[in-house]
Amino acid sequence: MRTFVAVVTAGSFTAAAERLDISTALASKYVGKLEERLGVRLLNRTTRSLTLTEIGKVYRERCQQVIDDFDELEAAIQDRHAAPSGRLIVTAPVTFGEMYLTGAIADFIEEQPNISIDLRLTDRFVGLVDEGIDVAVRIAELEDSPLIARRLAPARIVTCAAPSYLERHATPTEPHELTNHSCIVDTNFRNSPLWTFKVAGKLTAVKVNGRFSVNSAGAARKMVLRGAGIGLIPTYAVGEDIKHGRLVIVLEKFESFNFGIYALYAHNRHLAAKVRAFVDFAVKRFGAAPEWDRF
Repeated sequence: MRTFVAVVTAGSFTAAAERLDISTALASKYVGKLEERLGVRLLNRTTRSLTLTEIGKVYRERCQQVIDDFDELEAAIQDRHAAPSGRLIVTAPVTFGEMYLTGAIADFIEEQPNISIDLRLTDRFVGLVDEGIDVAVRIAELEDSPLIARRLAPARIVTCAAPSYLERHATPTEPHELTNHSCIVDTNFRNSPLWTFKVAGKLTAVKVNGRFSVNSAGAARKMVLRGAGIGLIPTYAVGEDIKHGRLVIVLEKFESFNFGIYALYAHNRHLAAKVRAFVDFAVKRFGAAPEWDRF
């Protein structure tokens, strides 16, 4: 079957034989035996050319699929017995990548000496296939996608402020009261000036106002710590600040975001060992009760 596909692809027995590192006579013999076994002619041969018969066209397509499946099976078996290795390209949001993922990767590459990591931090949703990414770490409410997603950890989003700001302004007790406050807007959120809350069991959007907006959870955190306003920020960015009293959660009972931190990768029946090793490590590292929520 391999010889038949090679002959069709190369356009001659001689070229196929060179590619397969066998003699031209053996290549011709293999294809002849295949035709004899099937009881059909797959190729029309002349002294100058080779062309597929109608049944040959159908057989060639199915042949290639069978060969691909066989090669994938072999690779999967070999991969399971080999140590994960190679260069792994990972993309992640900037703040989460700097605060937590980089440290996790340091431990991962210590465990996996045959794997190297190329970490690309960006808050842009990059195309995995188009940009050659192996794994994307994303923080979102996932939509339908052809990608495979593994949940690494919850991503709680809280409304918070510095004690110094709350000393100067009345602490909001209802979401609609935010319209009377200066709010720090993280534009990474979809519809970022509209903050969503759950009021009486229903989702309610509040249009907030503020003099500062930025596409970074880390920068939003710094402004809130300075007492510049109230922020809507993931706990992975502010968990330590809440734990030590530098920030205070407000409107806690109205929280509505159901974000998660996910590892996304392309759908392949044979998942590369390096990808599997990294995702399994990340799931174990962060888990259902991540360190940033232990306040």
